[in-house]
Amino acid sequence: MTRHIEMLDALFKHATEGIVVVNKAGTIVMLNPKARELFGYTDIELVGKKIETLIPQRFSGKHVDYRDEYLEAPRARGMGHLLDLFARRQDGSEFPVEVSLSPFKTSDGEFVVSFVIDITERKKQENRIIEANLEIQKLNAELEERVNQRTKELASAIKKVEESQEEVIRALKKERELNNMKSQFVTIASHEFRTPLATILSSASLIGRYAKTEEEDKRQKHVQRIKSAVTNLTEILNDFLSIGKLEEGRVQSIPVSANLQEFCQGLIEEIKGLCKEQQQIHFHYEGITEVWLDKQLLRNVLFNLLSNAIKYSEAGKSIFFSIKSDHTFVSIEIKDEGIGIPEADQAHIFDRFFRAHNAGNAQGTGLGLNIVQNYIDLMGGKVSFSSEIGRGTIFYVKLPNHVPTNNKND
Repeated sequence: MTRHIEMLDALFKHATEGIVVVNKAGTIVMLNPKARELFGYTDIELVGKKIETLIPQRFSGKHVDYRDEYLEAPRARGMGHLLDLFARRQDGSEFPVEVSLSPFKTSDGEFVVSFVIDITERKKQENRIIEANLEIQKLNAELEERVNQRTKELASAIKKVEESQEEVIRALKKERELNNMKSQFVTIASHEFRTPLATILSSASLIGRYAKTEEEDKRQKHVQRIKSAVTNLTEILNDFLSIGKLEEGRVQSIPVSANLQEFCQGLIEEIKGLCKEQQQIHFHYEGITEVWLDKQLLRNVLFNLLSNAIKYSEAGKSIFFSIKSDHTFVSIEIKDEGIGIPEADQAHIFDRFFRAHNAGNAQGTGLGLNIVQNYIDLMGGKVSFSSEIGRGTIFYVKLPNHVPTNNKND
């Protein structure tokens, strides 16, 4: 008997799977060394804790119901074969797992033993295979398209296909970039266009029902909805047109003299129509008013940053827009009281097609801030930001004031 106990103890201690034992209340009563290694805890930290301690927070609430339901009629079964399961380490990080459950009884009561396997490497391999297959499909489609195109060109004029190796390499590189952009455009457009188009269709249908004079308010409500939806679609298309022009090198910075204070006040009046109920834009200007900047590029930068501040702030919140200018620089600060940018997303916020994970259902292409950065680069300036979840974001823009030499002493 002692020998059997020693063998069982050795199996428990040296098993290559994590083993966690819980009682009928879902409380952890023991775990083996492999489980401690997987989850990064000690016995003291886990024994007596609920099994939900090892479940990611976004799943832990539902898991209590699943656990109680299972413990009402426990049975041996595997988990994670048909759906993705994740476990949480002591440091809060997550990893994919497969779990097998087996109930048993002792003189001390009813228990369930969980066998936990870390399948991180398996998932990585699966993802590599999926990515490789997708890449092969993409390359096959590109190859088929190129073959068809080359066949047509050869039929009309064989000499046109004689290109140097360098030109072919450049063309293929550009083709890959365009294909990638088209693919991302289709993905975003299919999502972002659906809502405003549905709004337009719905409102257009409803307008026809309000034929009476006294129903003018209802008609106007739907007219405004249509205008708003069209504006959203226009902004999306403008983003893609701007990216296209930037890619082709057709955007240049041309500084002109402008009354910056009046320019900004006019822009604020224009953008007020986007504000939610009781949102206010507080504008403060300090310094010289006549500056030399590219007005069109600056308008696009400010419109994008202000509309983002409005979009990602709740109704009733304020947006603070301030400018300091002198003969050398124009410093711009746009502060909101919105949702903020998660710290993990901040390094990618200016990447093309990137959207923060907390953006939710707010409309957007993920191109706006990339365009802002490109325009500011063209103007020779710099852009940075600071943000805190739930407290808002501040964007800082610093642009050179390209005052002509003969005007600096005026």
